[in-house]
Amino acid sequence: MPETASTTRAPDALLPSLAPLLHEWLPRQRWFAGKGRRVTGFTLDAATELLPLDGAGPGLLHLLVRVEQPGRPAGTPADCYQLLLGVRTQLPPRLAPALIGRIRQGPLAGRAVYEGLRDPRLAGLLYERLRTPGRTGPLRFHATTALPAALAPRMLDAEQSNSSLVYGDSFILKIFRRVSPGANPDLELPLALSQAGCERVPAPVAWFESGASTLGVLQPYLRDSRDGWRLALDALADGREFTTEARALGRATAEVHLALAEALPTRRLRKAEAEEVADAMDRRLHAAAQAVPALLPYVPGLRAVFAAAGGGTGALQRIHGDLHLGQTLRGSDGAWAVIDFEGEPAKPLDERRSPQPTVRDVAGMLRSFDYAARTHRPWNADWAARCRAAYCTGYAEAAGTDPRADPALLRAYETDKAVYEVVYEARHRPDWLPVPMSAIHRLSTPL
Repeated sequence: MPETASTTRAPDALLPSLAPLLHEWLPRQRWFAGKGRRVTGFTLDAATELLPLDGAGPGLLHLLVRVEQPGRPAGTPADCYQLLLGVRTQLPPRLAPALIGRIRQGPLAGRAVYEGLRDPRLAGLLYERLRTPGRTGPLRFHATTALPAALAPRMLDAEQSNSSLVYGDSFILKIFRRVSPGANPDLELPLALSQAGCERVPAPVAWFESGASTLGVLQPYLRDSRDGWRLALDALADGREFTTEARALGRATAEVHLALAEALPTRRLRKAEAEEVADAMDRRLHAAAQAVPALLPYVPGLRAVFAAAGGGTGALQRIHGDLHLGQTLRGSDGAWAVIDFEGEPAKPLDERRSPQPTVRDVAGMLRSFDYAARTHRPWNADWAARCRAAYCTGYAEAAGTDPRADPALLRAYETDKAVYEVVYEARHRPDWLPVPMSAIHRLSTPL
């Protein structure tokens, strides 16, 4: 591979020729974070030809593009997206669903542009670059071990905020669509856990980056595993308990937290920080109640929950940041694994990388059990309560400390999560609004 990317397309001419297509295509993608706001323009951060665009094709063009949209807070940069575009003179029928459009002007006039990850040849090229560490223009490729050659790729359709490719049922490559400067936690934390000897998280075997931004991570694909959300739903459908699995999952969560505390710095929560955390929760509640009036009767009780957490001074460390049943996998041997350490993609990267109380992860999982129980008719609230208790018991067995030992902080984080869920469901899935509202009713009632 060349040390310098091909730059035969002048960026000043390339982006204007692509802009009309991107205006239409980008807002329709599930991973596009700026839905509901019009796109006013684009800025090109980097353009790299991973496969030359000369000839009939296919060529593979890697772009880092900033998308200008109104309503951005003052002083914050526009969102930057990673695009991998295939370019061909003629698009085969099998790739017709991947078509973005035909370029009308500029250096690629007349060519078909399409989602390159849908093309097995181009997806295979990306894997080959990961097999051979080095540079291609601004892109840097790294590997921790020798990788087998010629693994057939397929793209997964279940992702929302990112895109994933599976290679030969052996590895999975997560490609981050919205990128920010700094190490992505989905690379940083699994690497740290691997070095600490934690086997609950698949260790990264390769990744690529540009500047300070992580662009993609390759990890072992746990093909014989099933995610915790699906397992919980199956248990509910079959009328089975899930407490044994929940208890084991609690132990797995604690093991990950212990390993993170060993591998990365920890510190104590200062009282002023605890007060700021409580104040931020209160502000989010105020905004949520304005957006969803159904919250208004519960505001006094919920504010009391947050106020009670404002005096804590517990430990802070790196955590998962977005833990729920869908972020876990259970193997055929019954062992649990934890995946997807990116955190909540909508939050700034600096916030996702900051040390936080472990009970935030615990609270996320407790909310997930409630959601699973609500999918069953009639609602099985007792099933959820038993799972929640078993999960905390398992966590305490491995960690030596019970997350329920700090009820004020745990309750505050669970409440904050439920408030977020209320706004989300009111906007996107009104039929699901009773799920978080039932938690709001429970959490706003004094113990």
